Amino acid sequence: MKKTFSVIVTTLMLLALSRLSALAGFTGVIDMNLTMPNGTSEILYFFGRNAQRMDMTTKLDKIPDSLYTTVITRKSEPDLAVIVNHKAGTYKKISLKTALETTTLVDFDSDYRIVRGQSATIQGYQCDHVTLSSSTDTIEMWLTEDIGDFETFRLLQSQNPRLSNTVLSEKLAEEGIDGFPVRVIQKNENGQLAMEVVSVSRKSVETDRFSVPEGYSELVDEQKPLNNRQKEHLKDLMDKIKDFKE
Repeated sequence: MKKTFSVIVTTLMLLALSRLSALAGFTGVIDMNLTMPNGTSEILYFFGRNAQRMDMTTKLDKIPDSLYTTVITRKSEPDLAVIVNHKAGTYKKISLKTALETTTLVDFDSDYRIVRGQSATIQGYQCDHVTLSSSTDTIEMWLTEDIGDFETFRLLQSQNPRLSNTVLSEKLAEEGIDGFPVRVIQKNENGQLAMEVVSVSRKSVETDRFSVPEGYSELVDEQKPLNNRQKEHLKDLMDKIKDFKE
C-alpha cells in the first residue's frame, strides 16, 4: 500500500510541472512553505520562458538528513520530465503521458460542501476565504487572483492528491470561486497540513537553472504504460481506499 501511494505521489508531482504554463507570461520564482504532521518542506518554483523547475527540500522528523529533489520540464518536450536526486547524484527522465494514465484513476472525494468566510489580506494580497468539507477532509483556503487561478495551484500542489482532486476544482468552479491560494490549512485523519506562499518574485531566471548538474549520472526509467488489467486493479484499489475512509 505504501509503495502504491509513493508511486502516485511522485506521478502527481510530475504532472504538476507539465502544466505550469497556466501562469502565462510569468517568469520568476514562487516560494512556498509546507508544514506536515511528520515534517516540513520548502518548495521553490522557477518559471523560465521555455522551461520550469520545482525544488523541494523536505525535513522529516525521523530522518536526520534533508531530502532535496528537483523536477525539470521544458516547453519543447511537454511530455517529458527530469527528476534529479541531488544526494545520489543521479537523474532520470519520466514520460508524463504514461504518468497521466495513472493519475486519471485517482480521486479521493466525491462531494464537497463550501462555506464562504470573510475576506482578508495575507502577504499583501487581498484574499477570499472559503472552507470546504468532505467525508475525509476539511480544507480552508485564502485565494487571490493577483497571482494566478485555482487550476494553477491544483497542478503545482498535486503532490497532495486530496488537493489536486479534480472534483474539488470542479466544485469551486460551480460556485464561481477562483484564485491562487496564498494560505491553505487541511485537516484529516492524518493530522494537519499547512501551506503558505512566502514570496512571489517576478524576474528573469538563469537558463542554467533548467539543466542537470554536471557529473550526475542518468538512471534509465523502465516505467511502461499501464495495461487494462493494471488500470482496473489500481481503480479498484482507489475505490477500496475511499470506502475504507468513509
